[in-house]
Amino acid sequence: MTGKGVITPPKDRADLVERLKEVQRRYGHVPEEAIAELAESLAIPIHEVYGVASFYSFLSTKPLGRNVIRVCRSLPCYLKSAEMIMEAVEKELDIGPGETTPDGRFTFELANCIGLCDHAPAMLINRDPHVDLTPEKIKQILGAYK
Repeated sequence: MTGKGVITPPKDRADLVERLKEVQRRYGHVPEEAIAELAESLAIPIHEVYGVASFYSFLSTKPLGRNVIRVCRSLPCYLKSAEMIMEAVEKELDIGPGETTPDGRFTFELANCIGLCDHAPAMLINRDPHVDLTPEKIKQILGAYK
């Protein structure tokens, strides 16, 4: 961040989520400086902006890897062995949920629902959906992003 004026100021509190999404697209995460800038431009406490930024699972207040893997852990995916998918991702990348590979290529996250219940278990890598997963498919899918 290069100081004030980098972020389009929100019109009001209702615009806050859109501005946070804009920051995430620009920087890959929502840095502390952006949170402070938004709080100042809205005249609201920093903790409120941080609370919104940290509440939504598709926003991150810490840097993410180049490829963000979100494995669904909703009930339909869970019933279709999502846990085995999570374990396969962990084994393949040697990281757990909430972690990023040392080379910055992947961040592994768990999501409550990604809207692909009819093809569970499912995951997103960036915006790309991967459905009807098996542990055997994970290595091939992740290899395409390396």
